[in-house]
Formats: sequence, structure tokens, C-alpha cells
Amino acid sequence: MSEGLAKKIDHTQLKPETQKEKIDQICDEAKQYEFASVCVNPYWVSYCYEKLKNTPVKVCTVIGFPLGATTSEVKAFETKNAIENGAEEVDMVINVGALKDGDADTVRADIEAVVKEAQGKALVKVIIETSLLTNDEKVKACQLAKEAKADYVKTSTGFSGGGATVEDIELMRKTVGPEMGVKASGGVRDGKATDDMIKAGATRIGASAGVAIVTGGEGNESY
Repeated sequence: MSEGLAKKIDHTQLKPETQKEKIDQICDEAKQYEFASVCVNPYWVSYCYEKLKNTPVKVCTVIGFPLGATTSEVKAFETKNAIENGAEEVDMVINVGALKDGDADTVRADIEAVVKEAQGKALVKVIIETSLLTNDEKVKACQLAKEAKADYVKTSTGFSGGGATVEDIELMRKTVGPEMGVKASGGVRDGKATDDMIKAGATRIGASAGVAIVTGGEGNESY
């Protein structure tokens, strides 16, 4: 593992039953190991911001999560609200159904609405939900995210039955080129899996097992 591995990890806790004790834990761990961010549901953003201010750890949140089926206007408002509460990174879910219908204009506009709201204030990562897509659809989703000027493409929410694979990371990296970020998330639980994802082209890892990854243990949770 490289020395800067922790700075590539979004230490994640997105389960709906998450309580304050768990949020306190991931914030403390993020400070200790200097993870890139904590990734939490929007409700927890302001709380995490207060716990992590004056540290290098950013607050990341999710938009249109986990289904991606809210309207563009709602996603834009969620983004605005999250940034006002202290988020510096937002991971949005695309409109998966529109993509599968071949409605590229809707998918692009949906991403653009979030990018516009976040511009200059927060990074935007676009969750394409690879487990629900064909390879051609994965390529199209990545192309649309790039056209919309998002900062990253991301594999998964972790809530649709499948997570990151090396093959998907390689495909996504090939599609977006060297400049855009690629985030592997869902099922990345140990150092070997993390190393494989980075070698395949991932520049960020989303995992609830961040501590296990950097200490050489094994995590039980995918989120």
C-alpha cells in the first residue's frame, strides 16, 4: 500500500439506521487516519462539518440517493443545501431509467443541474450504478458525466446488489481519460481489493472499511 492511501478513501457510512455514535466514530477515525473525507447522508452534513472543521478531512454527501429518480430541481436544491451545511464533495446518482431509455439529454441535464449548483464550491462525483447497466450504457453514462463537466464518475451506491469491479473501473477510466476522477465504491473491504482498484484506474475509494484497508485488516461492511 502506498503511503498516501488514506487520502484516497472516502470513509463512508450511509446506512439508513445510522446513529450519532457511528457518525462520531467515523469522524474520529477520519481525523486519525487522515482520510480524504467522510461520506454521510445529508442529515449528518452540518454535524460532521462541526466535528471536522480545522482538519484536512472534507465532508462528502450523497444527492438523489440511492435511486437517482428524483427530479433535477430536487437534486440541485439538495446540492445547494448540502453545500450551505458544509459539504465540499457531493456524490449524485444519475437518472438510471432515463439512461436505459436512451434519453441522453435528460441524463446530461440532470448532472448539469448539480454541477451548476456546486461550481466552485464542491466536487461532483456521478454515481452511474454499474450493476444495473450494460457496458455500452456504462460508457454512455461516463461520457455524459464528462460532457456535464463533473469531476468524477463513481461505480455504485452500494444499495443495488452490486459494487465496484476491476473491469468496470478499467472501462470507466478508458472512457473518461486521464484527467477525470474515477471512484470505486461498493464491496471494497480490504487492502488487496483497494490496490486492485487503484491499479485499474481508480483515484478515490468509497468504503466503510477504511480503517481495515489502511491497517491491513478486513472489513465486514460494504457501506
